[in-house]
Amino acid sequence: MILGILIAILYTLGSIVDLFMEAIGKKGGFQMPIISDILPFDIFSWRLFVVLPLWLLVVLICIIAIWIGYSMLTTPAPVPLEELEEELAAEEAAQD
Repeated sequence: MILGILIAILYTLGSIVDLFMEAIGKKGGFQMPIISDILPFDIFSWRLFVVLPLWLLVVLICIIAIWIGYSMLTTPAPVPLEELEEELAAEEAAQD
């Protein structure tokens, strides 16, 4: 669970945030005049179309890993087989 959270945070900082900071720092490539005046980054950058789907995929996998980890932490341990066999034997003896 904690590993999933760490991977999601590190991947977010290394991809989306890094791409956004790079886009703010430089103004180059194709820019729509109206959109580039409003937004501080170029929304038509090819890197955005490559990095964003990959980031969403990694975050989705991390969310699933966090969910599985949380489920494993909160689910009680199963009853050992020896105890189940003893309970079944006691129930059968009580029915006879």
